[in-house]
Amino acid sequence: MLLLVMPPGLAQAALTRMTVLTGDNGAASAEFVRQLRETQAPGSQMQVFRLPADGTAVAAAPAAPAQEEQAANAGVRTRGLRSGGSSGDALTVAVGPDAARSAIDSDSREPLLLAMLSRLEFESLRASPGMRREGRRVAVLLRDPSMADQLALIDAALPQRRRLGVVATPESEPLLAELERAAGKQWTLQVSTAPDTKSIAPALRGVISGSDALMVLPDSIGDDQAATLAVLHAAAGAGLPVFGASEGMVRSGGLAAAVSTPAQLALQAQALGQKLAAGPAGVMVEAAHPASVRVNQNVARGLGLRLPDERELSDRVAAPR
Repeated sequence: MLLLVMPPGLAQAALTRMTVLTGDNGAASAEFVRQLRETQAPGSQMQVFRLPADGTAVAAAPAAPAQEEQAANAGVRTRGLRSGGSSGDALTVAVGPDAARSAIDSDSREPLLLAMLSRLEFESLRASPGMRREGRRVAVLLRDPSMADQLALIDAALPQRRRLGVVATPESEPLLAELERAAGKQWTLQVSTAPDTKSIAPALRGVISGSDALMVLPDSIGDDQAATLAVLHAAAGAGLPVFGASEGMVRSGGLAAAVSTPAQLALQAQALGQKLAAGPAGVMVEAAHPASVRVNQNVARGLGLRLPDERELSDRVAAPR
């Protein structure tokens, strides 16, 4: 999914300065930042700032050269992060939704890469005035693989089974629209909408009877453990496999999921940052790619399914279509 396509043959900029703003200390964000640091180009500089609850960007403990520069910038507020910078060799990376909001509101003129966002988090940010500022270059790297990749996984695991049931909430419309585009005429979608995550039982009953498999979207249902378990229990009772976009869902009883690890996302961010720094003003969006497949083999055996191993499924998902 790419909203702004780079012209063919466009030369890529050499990034020598990267400012990374994180909104949490979670393991996924830490792995993403660590991979960014380890894959820096020789001679480049990278500063990491953590954003506490008061909105002040504080320099993290340095894990690379330039300790003096890190210390000198400690305590600077987000609105002041390289506010005068416009050099094509610099990039600001905001990791997670909180950091993305702060970076969008800043007055920096550097290219801005928003990473580790869900599709719905991006949808909540896209109307922000900072996203539409004249001359601004913004790239968004979503943390989840595209719906086309999710369907490729289901096709690889369950060939010829083309009836897919989905329970969604009203906020899920952008995800459903993407799923419908990816499905085209090759899939039959059974979609039922629940008013909220606590009221999904009737919607589940409406999709189970006409489906070969269920999908848990990365929305409020996929983010709610109780709601996800309700889908898994209903599917188990009907003998249906469940696919999703999180490793946690697979561990809890889903059959398989296409996910992108923080390390994979960091490598994609490096390449996307190069395109962003060399490109024109505007907003570009990329889904996570490639994806790694996770399979619950105990669930597969219980359903009488013999699936290819995770590596083969990952290769099939990554294959050009």
